[in-house]
Amino acid sequence: MAAYVLEWEQSAPIDCCRGSVAIGNFDGAHRGHAELIGNLTRGPRPAVVVTFDPHPLLLLRPEVAPPLLTTPPERAAVLQRLGADHVITLRTTFDLLGLSARDFFQGLIVERLGAQRVVEGPNFRFGKNREGDTILLGELSRDEGILFDVVALQQIDGVEVSSSFIRACLATGQIAEANAALGRRYTLCGVVETGDRRGRLLGFPTANLGNVQTVVPSEGVYAARTLGRPTAVNIGPNPTFGQQNSRIEAHVIGYDGDLYGQSMTLEFVSRLRDTRRFGSVDELREQLRRDVAQTIEAVSHD
Repeated sequence: MAAYVLEWEQSAPIDCCRGSVAIGNFDGAHRGHAELIGNLTRGPRPAVVVTFDPHPLLLLRPEVAPPLLTTPPERAAVLQRLGADHVITLRTTFDLLGLSARDFFQGLIVERLGAQRVVEGPNFRFGKNREGDTILLGELSRDEGILFDVVALQQIDGVEVSSSFIRACLATGQIAEANAALGRRYTLCGVVETGDRRGRLLGFPTANLGNVQTVVPSEGVYAARTLGRPTAVNIGPNPTFGQQNSRIEAHVIGYDGDLYGQSMTLEFVSRLRDTRRFGSVDELREQLRRDVAQTIEAVSHD
């Protein structure tokens, strides 16, 4: 199993050739992607996933480019856990995006990868101005003697599983729904930064997470896990103390070590409540006790 980062001009590693290929953004590596990769692994091996960095829209229309659910390394790791033998991340350039659908197919699937099988979802588009669709991809594949399959979209309670749906869930704090669509807990990765240490004075020390590059759930208090422990997470301002800027503050329950400067990954379990202003420090402290108890309960039943 390996993850590669390649320029378009580079040849594909030999261990990625002559197998089955799926191409796409794969942001979030969700249940729909898992179904596609499961199908991919039932064909000639290796099962190779090709994705892109940065997201094509960041170059073409940066004002509408979606925030990411996973960083490229996180995405590659999850795709491999889902069953991909290898993940190739192509560096996205204007030259790459300017290729016609036929040139992209010929250059990547035929010449570089020598694919025997291609698997995609029904909404797949490729080539300049998204001119290629699954109908064209099927025709090009047949002309080259390459097997081609389309995997149906996955649904939960009649709703299509997609990266956009998961972003919408996170934007409204619907962690359970986001996790169901992902097929795992939503994670947020960053580096612990120095805070004002107010949490420690209250008896609930917190790690302030910074350098976060992916979608942050909406403001609120959440039950999560990190370091193998239940963790109460506050996202947003702290109006009780007049702090208006939004922060990600994690109280790792039962942990009293020094986390400053270390990487941290939060795995979200559920949303507990809204953020709000409390009338006194004692009132806030009592609510924090309840948050801790609810976090332990939520994580223990997850």
